[in-house]
Amino acid sequence: MGEFYDLLFGQYKDYSTLHITLEFIAIVFGILSVIFSARNHVLVYPTGLISTIIYVYLLFQWNLYGETIINAYYFYMSIYGWILWSRKDSQHHDLLQITTMTKDDKIKSLIIFTASVAFISVVYIYFDKFTAQWAYIDTFITGLFFVGMWLMARRKIENWLFLIAGDIIAVPLFFIKGYTLTSILNIFLTVIAVIGYLSWKKTLQSKKQIQ
Repeated sequence: MGEFYDLLFGQYKDYSTLHITLEFIAIVFGILSVIFSARNHVLVYPTGLISTIIYVYLLFQWNLYGETIINAYYFYMSIYGWILWSRKDSQHHDLLQITTMTKDDKIKSLIIFTASVAFISVVYIYFDKFTAQWAYIDTFITGLFFVGMWLMARRKIENWLFLIAGDIIAVPLFFIKGYTLTSILNIFLTVIAVIGYLSWKKTLQSKKQIQ
């Protein structure tokens, strides 16, 4: 039992109390954000903002520059999505409804993915961090999450597919880097994301039946 505990959490013995506390707080608000997202509730954004602000600081300290930029991007997209999701019509109904991707959305998603991967690659080259395999994985994950967050702000159901893929890949990445709590968080986020996708799909199908 002790060996298993050391495997999962032994690396934290060298971390400062501040970093451990901040990671825990970021995880709590990250969980809340995904739960609100699965429920299609606008509180996904204020809770997400708190988590992303903390992770921007932590990830930079951990030399995960791709993930750092992802969370900085999350901060911007959270504000953008919060504005879009908060808009109401005269009957106080959401103006932005759950929909599927259009051809234009697919083209823009491809552009966002390609541009983000290229940008993060330049960052890693600048910091001379393309010396480890995880750097390439981090770059790919960045593209997935950039597209996923943009689609979420637009309330496109496919956002969940990109986020699920990114979360699954991120689990071993954070574990290899020694951040077990965040790795466990991504396992939980994957489960919630699947639930969120099924919930949004049910909502979308119900609206189609009404129409």
